[in-house]
Amino acid sequence: MDGALQSVEVRNSLTRDARRAFLDGSGEGAADGMPDRRVLRSWERCRSRGLDCLGDSVGVVSANVLREARDRNGFLLSHARGILNHLYEQIRSTGSVVILSDSVGMILESLGDPDFVAQANRAELQPGASWDETGRGTNAIGTSLSERVPIEIVGSEHFLDRNGFLTCSASPIFDAHERLMGVLDISGDYRAYQRHTLGLVRMTTNILERRLFEAEFAREILLSFHTDMEYLGTLQEGLVVLSPGGDLVAANRPGLQMLGISRAHLSQMDFSMVFDSGFSQFVDRAGRDPQAMIALGLRSGKRIFARLRLPPVVVKTGAQNTPTLGLGAPGEMPRSPRSGPRDKCGVENATLSCLDTGDERLSAAIQRAGRIVGKDIPLLILGESGVGKEMFAKAFHRSGPRRSAPFVALNCAAIPENLIESELFGYVGGAFTGARREGYAGKIQQASGGTLFLDEIGDMPLNLQARLLRVLQERLVTPLGGVKSVPVDISLVCATHRNLPEAVRGGVFRQDLYYRVNGLTVTLPSLRERSDIRQIAETILAFESQESRPVALSGEVVGFFERYRWPGNIRQMHNAIRVAMALLDDGESVITPAHLPEELFAIESDHEEQAAQSKGGMSPRPSAGAVPATLVPADSLDVIERRAIEQVLQEEKGNVSAAARRLGISRNTLYRKMGRL
Repeated sequence: MDGALQSVEVRNSLTRDARRAFLDGSGEGAADGMPDRRVLRSWERCRSRGLDCLGDSVGVVSANVLREARDRNGFLLSHARGILNHLYEQIRSTGSVVILSDSVGMILESLGDPDFVAQANRAELQPGASWDETGRGTNAIGTSLSERVPIEIVGSEHFLDRNGFLTCSASPIFDAHERLMGVLDISGDYRAYQRHTLGLVRMTTNILERRLFEAEFAREILLSFHTDMEYLGTLQEGLVVLSPGGDLVAANRPGLQMLGISRAHLSQMDFSMVFDSGFSQFVDRAGRDPQAMIALGLRSGKRIFARLRLPPVVVKTGAQNTPTLGLGAPGEMPRSPRSGPRDKCGVENATLSCLDTGDERLSAAIQRAGRIVGKDIPLLILGESGVGKEMFAKAFHRSGPRRSAPFVALNCAAIPENLIESELFGYVGGAFTGARREGYAGKIQQASGGTLFLDEIGDMPLNLQARLLRVLQERLVTPLGGVKSVPVDISLVCATHRNLPEAVRGGVFRQDLYYRVNGLTVTLPSLRERSDIRQIAETILAFESQESRPVALSGEVVGFFERYRWPGNIRQMHNAIRVAMALLDDGESVITPAHLPEELFAIESDHEEQAAQSKGGMSPRPSAGAVPATLVPADSLDVIERRAIEQVLQEEKGNVSAAARRLGISRNTLYRKMGRL
């Protein structure tokens, strides 16, 4: 027997004796054999509640209740999942499971070795089970919540006999205001007890709390500091959040300790009451070099070394030169005085706030989406082709805590059916003919830690929808040809131009997948419905002309843009402006109707002619240089395609296979097209 096992067996034997004395009722000798008095206090709480140490199963909540609990804890989960995966990699193959619970002890997520997970599930150590002390007795999750401190519960220290095979190490998770958010736990068989496990859990909890703190105050002024410059940038550094006027808003535990301030008095203090320099002067000094380490004196006489983060934008206003925050994206550094709005809201770094150009419907969609940023709630974006669904998805990604992680997009309608599966789920080397020897990490794995954007999800083949649903439920993906599942942590954003409820009723889209991806739905208005067409055109023009001379739109062009129907939406407008700029002569800086693509006027004339005919009048004369309306098909490609499919199906008497062969497409593709009829 090795030393560690011998030690835990001795500890367990002493605990059994103490437990026997405690349960006998006298309590004499119980405290003497206990390695931790907090365990004895927990036993006393259990006895006072009338718990029976021989108690049976408590049960697990339904999938719907678990889903609601995960939704309520979306902020915690969005930041914890990647950390859970990393922690599990540290303990893989040790016969253990990593667990995250909420603030009342319900398990939200777990990752573990297969040889122990089955045993843990029998003890209901799984998502959906509540492990607070009132139902499960003394255990690491519930007792750490009651005591509000890290703790390990080994073997017979568990109050219920049925849990005596476990060793559990848990640490409570607090937010920036010292409110309990949940518990991080590692559990295993007590015979595999390791002394370092509790330390590993505590360190990981510190990392998670740091991430939660920074995410909550991503748009605030943040001062990081330490009395020893070598500890600046580590988990030991202090963090203080400051208001634009220099008031102290929040601080982490190391920060409070180094400053000698209690949390209760924090909100009553400002910068000058703690430090021996003025706030404005310090901001000026730090703003010149955001990465500089600055020595600061405390009113107590101590000295610290500090860095100041100033996102989003810091400007000076007012007679007293007080720093004030502008409207920037989360995590952005201050811009130089010569920087313009394009530096903050360019195509490559636009956030949700950058997309708000005044249209009421779009503003509502942006505000709704903004409320779930950083939460584990899927976003479904609806709208016509070309309205900017992918741009909206990217802006949503850049607005949240995952903005520095990957944004991975897959267009389910643009990839051949036989390739979607390998693109999405990946494959191991040699999984099929033509596969890379080294294998391929699919889009889901590539997006782990960040955001997966599934464009045109309504066109995903039915057989792959079941696999995707399983990945979203289990947060595990198995590559093609592989047997080992890989944990993934993704924020999911989907988009489609299809009516998914109708697709569900038609049997071409799974109802359970629809409810999984439809966490929050936003609909982007078509360009012809928007009231901010002038602003959109000017934004596109500014982006396209940033490397050349300034270019403007003539009033006639603006008027034309505002009345045009834009069947191709923003994509069509962008292409039209790009063509117009290419047609400008060297001395020209104003886009007139002569520079616009002729097909715009042809389609416009067609619309006007139809409107005039419907009113019994004559159609207006087309603009000079416009293509005659008779050259433009009266029906769209969708209408022509629909008629062709209907005709062939009728001729083949409803035989889908025969119709698909005649049309030169696969049967699955024909089914998808039929679903849009």
